Amino acid sequence: MVKLLDEHERTMAFAEVALGQIKSLRQTAVPRNYEIWYVYATGYNAPLNKVINETLARNGTLGEADLEQIYETYLSHIKTTDRIDKVGARVIGEIDDVMRLITQALGMSANYDVSLSGASQKLAGVQNRDQLKAVVEQLVKSTREMQNTNKALENRLSLSKSEISNLQHSLEAIRAESLTDPLTGLGNRKYFDRSIEAAVQIALASGEPLSLLMFDIDHFKSFNDSYGHLTGDQVLRLVGMSLKQTIKGQDITARYGGEEFAVVLPNTALRQALTVADHIRRAVMAKELKKKSTGEILGRVTISVGVSMLKPGDDTDALIERADACLYAAKRNGRNRVICEVDPEYAADQHSQVA
Repeated sequence: MVKLLDEHERTMAFAEVALGQIKSLRQTAVPRNYEIWYVYATGYNAPLNKVINETLARNGTLGEADLEQIYETYLSHIKTTDRIDKVGARVIGEIDDVMRLITQALGMSANYDVSLSGASQKLAGVQNRDQLKAVVEQLVKSTREMQNTNKALENRLSLSKSEISNLQHSLEAIRAESLTDPLTGLGNRKYFDRSIEAAVQIALASGEPLSLLMFDIDHFKSFNDSYGHLTGDQVLRLVGMSLKQTIKGQDITARYGGEEFAVVLPNTALRQALTVADHIRRAVMAKELKKKSTGEILGRVTISVGVSMLKPGDDTDALIERADACLYAAKRNGRNRVICEVDPEYAADQHSQVA
C-alpha cells in the first residue's frame, strides 16, 4: 500500500511539472504537449531533455513547430515500435499454435502408420469373418481419426493464413502511418528524408535532373496568435490539400516541419520546377480561409518558395541548404514569391550574408 502511495505521489509530481511548464510557456494543454513535458519531467529520455534545454536557452520558449519536431523525433517512433512489436508477437503466437497442431498431426500420422502395419500383420493371420471384421473396424476408426486430425489442421491453417494476412495489413498500415503527417495527410519528415535521399542517388547515377522546392506559410505565427491553433491547423490542411491537388505522379510531397513543406521533383529541370512552384503558390493563394466556428472570412494564405536543382557532385544536404536559402531570400524580399538559386535576389542575399 505504501509503495502504491509513493508511486502515486511520484507520478503526480511529474504531472505537476508538466502542467506547470505548459502554463508558464502559455502552450496549449493538448495530449501531445503534456506527454512531451511529462517525459521531460521524468528525465528518462536524455536526448529529449537535451534538445528542450538547448531550445529554451536559445529562444526562451518552444514554438508549435519545435514541439511537433520534438514529438516526431523523440516520442512518436516509440509508439510505432510498440505497435509493431505487438503485431509481431501475435504473428509469433499464430506460428506457435500452428506448429503445435502440426506436431500433433505428425504424431497422429505416426500412430496411423503403426495401425496400418499392425492391420497388415493381422490380416495375414485372419481365419474367420469376425476377425476380419474387427481388423477392418479398427482400420476405419484409425482412418476416421486421421481424417478428423487433417481436417482440423486444414481449418486451423486456413484461419492462420487469414489472421497473418490481416496482421500483415496492420503492419503495412502502421508503416504508412509512421511516414504520414496526420494533420495534412502528406508525407512526414521521416518520409521526406528517406525519399529525397533515394531520389538524389538515382538522379546522380542516371544523370537526370532533379529539383527541390522548399516553402513555408507567410505570417503563420500571426494566424496562430490571432485566431488560435485550430485555425493554424486549418491553414496547414489548406496548404496540404493544395499540394495534393497540384502535385501528381512520381513527385514527392512532404510536410518538412512546422509550417514548412517540401516537394521533390525527379526528372525536372530548374525552369520546369519554377513553373510548378508558381503553380502551387497560386493554388494556395486562390483558396479563401474561413473560420469554421463563426464563418468569418480571414483572408487568403500565401507562401514563399525556394527552388534548387541538383548539381554534379552535390549531396542531399547541399541541395536542401540551397533551396532553404532561396526560401529565406524570398521571405526577405517581400514574401509570396518564388526565388531560385540563379535569381539576383538569391545572389544578393548570399553576398550580404558573406559581407
